[in-house]
Amino acid sequence: MVFALASRSLRSASIRPALSLAGARRGYAEAVSDKLKLSFVLPHEAIYDAAEVTQVNVSATTGDLGILSAHIPTVEQLRPGVLEVIETSGTSKKWFVSGGFAIIHPSNTLTVNAVEAFKLDQFSPEAVRQGLADAQRVASGNGSAEEKAEAEIAIEVYTAIQNALQ
Repeated sequence: MVFALASRSLRSASIRPALSLAGARRGYAEAVSDKLKLSFVLPHEAIYDAAEVTQVNVSATTGDLGILSAHIPTVEQLRPGVLEVIETSGTSKKWFVSGGFAIIHPSNTLTVNAVEAFKLDQFSPEAVRQGLADAQRVASGNGSAEEKAEAEIAIEVYTAIQNALQ
């Protein structure tokens, strides 16, 4: 019964125009640049501002993602991990990103809004190991619920940094 009502309402004239827009096909046979325009922005700085790049690799909550030109439009939530930019010259630059969003626009542009980002070479492996050990100690100790929650977040971030450095 419910399916029949829904089916009838979808056939109504007032909904058909919206459905035709939602089902619009993207033409991949069109001429598309082989470069991706990247804007990589932090709250206090723009690292890239509509710069042409070859590829961007991100750590998303849905998994690791490599983004090239003509990628299907989408929005991805970033998890703590590495963001790698492969520039048109072929050089690779890597940042550790604590979180944010990557928005792939239909116009062959990518916008990355990150909370924090640091070049990977700014991290000391020893300092990361020590921070991880400290956070694990707090998480398994007798601290307050708030201290334990903060320690769990720190463990996630330190583990991601440690994996990125290896």
